[in-house]
Amino acid sequence: MTRDPARVRGILWATEAKVTLGRRRQHTIEFDEIGEWSERKIEYVRKYVDAYSRILQRQKFHSTYIDAFAGAGVHRRKGTGELVPGSPMQVLDVTPPFDEYHFIDLDVSKLDYLKEQVGERPDVHFHAGDCNEILVSEVFPQIRYKDYRRAFCLLDPYGLHLRWEVFHEAARTGTVEILVNFSIMDLNMNVGLKNPAGIKPEQAERMTAFWGDETWREAVHALNQTQPNLFGLEEKAPNDAIAKAFCQRLKDGAGFAYVAPPRLMSSTSGAPLYYLVFASHNATGAKIMGEILRG
Repeated sequence: MTRDPARVRGILWATEAKVTLGRRRQHTIEFDEIGEWSERKIEYVRKYVDAYSRILQRQKFHSTYIDAFAGAGVHRRKGTGELVPGSPMQVLDVTPPFDEYHFIDLDVSKLDYLKEQVGERPDVHFHAGDCNEILVSEVFPQIRYKDYRRAFCLLDPYGLHLRWEVFHEAARTGTVEILVNFSIMDLNMNVGLKNPAGIKPEQAERMTAFWGDETWREAVHALNQTQPNLFGLEEKAPNDAIAKAFCQRLKDGAGFAYVAPPRLMSSTSGAPLYYLVFASHNATGAKIMGEILRG
């Protein structure tokens, strides 16, 4: 699964050409700036779907790729401003191709720009709106077990903006595996306070919607400790312990059979940003993704 430099150059050349075309059409898209850690994440996705598409083709499954936060398909590299193809353009280059693709985004202008890059393709479907609703009501119901369908879904928001129903429904299908961006930075800033009484109600509500119930409080604030600290406050649990609790929640709460060990992604300065968490009903998929995330 080694990257082919020629293929990468081809993606970048096509991206540059279409950006130029977009300028001629007077499109004004502000591309997201990404750091080295995000480029590694895109590489992990690319490696996995490269293997996944081949496996599904050999087993004669109908394969689907889903990106719930697809964006414009182009990013700018932090520090240099160079263009970087996003996960949609990287995955569309994978051989053998998936049978169909679903790209979702709230930002209509970015989704329209992605459409320009992709062009007219009957196998690619675009959805403008909230992925929490679109995935559960429109996309996941199509990936039916009895129809011999399987799907990989990338859930890569900038914060804890997903709702538990997405995880639960993905697991319930028995056909959809997910790679989740579990933002430990968002959690630490808004609900990972040493004094739980200081959490804003709207942030607690958002966390409950993400976690599916209020057991996140025990996971985040280590409520099972024998005694509070010197200030009379509960201690916040370590980041790794919270990530493992979320993985267990995907198993016990959502019903996924396999969850790979979470991979911490940090900034260049070492600040913890998010964990990548993979969940599936397939042992082989969990093993492959586990090896990729450890690499």
